[in-house]
Amino acid sequence: MTQMPTPKLVAIYGSPRRDGNTATLLKAAVKGARGQGAKVREVILRDHKISPCLEIYNCIKTGSCAIQDDFPPILADIEASDGIMLASPIFFYTVSAHTKIFMDRCQSLWVRKYCIQKKPWGHKEGTRQGLFIAVGATRGKKLFDGALLTVRYFFDVLDIGQWDKLLCRGLDHKGEAAKDAALLHRALQAGEKLARNSIPAPSE
Repeated sequence: MTQMPTPKLVAIYGSPRRDGNTATLLKAAVKGARGQGAKVREVILRDHKISPCLEIYNCIKTGSCAIQDDFPPILADIEASDGIMLASPIFFYTVSAHTKIFMDRCQSLWVRKYCIQKKPWGHKEGTRQGLFIAVGATRGKKLFDGALLTVRYFFDVLDIGQWDKLLCRGLDHKGEAAKDAALLHRALQAGEKLARNSIPAPSE
């Protein structure tokens, strides 16, 4: 019997709180993915030194960012991955500062893809999968609109052709997600699904 390849995933924790509601749900998704046999690298953005984009424009020449900090090794893992989990709380109707700084540093990928390689708009290489988890304190109808638009174009530059989302309203106080068994189960299932959908094709 041919053994199925192991999917490689990267889970990005975008919350400034290490053990808040956002992290709790992403941990559940990671657990679900690992339960399906996926190899998951967890990246807690608050623990890394990642500069904002400084518009040095080295990426226009080389397609790579010139800033030497903790970003390049993380990006290398993402580029080698089969799927991405991204989790962020909602601040002012978009993702957290930690998350947005990380996204902005991926501008080098956008430049490489569309300016250097001249790919057509919306072009996607491969079958990388994605999952976005967002947590907001309020229950506004448009609470996630800004974040979803940002994530859509971020996932586009990462060549994520298909992605799911878990959007959680009304989680204001620390520990609320951990007490919601149904929500934790949804996060677990989302991680399981991502792992199953991210299994790479067997090499011939």
